[in-house]
Amino acid sequence: MSLVERFAPLIDEVREGAVERELADAAPHDVVRSLADAGIGAVRLPEAGGASIADTIELVIALSAADSNVGHLLRSHFGFVELVLRRAPGSDRDEWIRRIAGGALVGNATSELSGTTLADISTAVTEDDEGWRLDGRKFYSTGTAYSDWVYLAAARDGRRVTFAVPTDATGVRVLDDWDGFGQRQTASGTTVFDGVRVDEADFAVYGEGPLTHIQAFYQLYLVAVLAGIADEVVRDAAAFVRPRTRSYVHANTARPADDPQVLEVVGRLSTAAFAVRAATLEAARGLDAAVAATPPGEPVDRGLLERAEVAVYRAQVLATDEVPAAATRLFEIGGASATERTRALDRHWRNARVVASHNPAVFKARTIGSWEVSGRSPLDAWIRYETVGPTRF
Repeated sequence: MSLVERFAPLIDEVREGAVERELADAAPHDVVRSLADAGIGAVRLPEAGGASIADTIELVIALSAADSNVGHLLRSHFGFVELVLRRAPGSDRDEWIRRIAGGALVGNATSELSGTTLADISTAVTEDDEGWRLDGRKFYSTGTAYSDWVYLAAARDGRRVTFAVPTDATGVRVLDDWDGFGQRQTASGTTVFDGVRVDEADFAVYGEGPLTHIQAFYQLYLVAVLAGIADEVVRDAAAFVRPRTRSYVHANTARPADDPQVLEVVGRLSTAAFAVRAATLEAARGLDAAVAATPPGEPVDRGLLERAEVAVYRAQVLATDEVPAAATRLFEIGGASATERTRALDRHWRNARVVASHNPAVFKARTIGSWEVSGRSPLDAWIRYETVGPTRF
């Protein structure tokens, strides 16, 4: 049984409430908890069957088709699982596997609105008479409002350190103040840390660990969300046309479902979704190969990772071009009735545009070109921020 088949009933449940949540701007806490309790966050763990990255990404596509908010808000958790799986065997790795296997979800609080690069962080851990305390303010905390833990980055004596704290710890406040015009229910807003007590033993200095595939995985995850939106555009287009009886004076047939031009639009939507999905899964298989080449605790194979990351960027450029365009082309099949608010078909373009805006594809297209022309590694752009402060790209 595939992961999509295993979680099909819950995916259907997510889809059933998607439009209602969109119209009411209601957070999907119940369905996220149901997914977590059913083990969706643990599918990559060897103890839970050890699903491949490709199988996991296919699941993310299906979940994002049902509701791109739900698919997206789990990105931080799935990324954290990848980090845990690449850790060397030991008690810390075992403890996190136990938590994740038990249904714990992990959110994200690494980015800040201040500064110009990922290195410019004001959130800090400092030592006082009682030990170490965490203070700061983060943004783009996607999924943290739905999570049990939050993984974050902070400055410690000029170095960037990462660690996780419980979201219910004293001094942690998660504010659902995300104001984007799409992905409204991802809770991608502010997390505040005010005197949160933390353990120095949990700190990991950024950049000191072995090379991992995590940056490529995070990028690919967003492409998978776009692929899911594309699939749902096709689903909604077909569902709209199928029962429709009203047509136009210039139409070719009385029924839109028989009109060759309407069918061509749906066919092009289907083609775009197919291409984006195929590119996304091919890139995922490349990441699987890179990860499988070395055991946990050792650097992933650089050559395999470079090729996989280029494949991720190709999929990203394709998806960013095709999915928002498909979400616009959808309206060529229905006229004004397709714009009825209760249908919420506009959510597909808004959500796709917001997801695509996280990492502008124009930079990735240039990186692909540089790889093709001069062989420059895409990994060179990921600066390992061993110190905190102004950094030039």
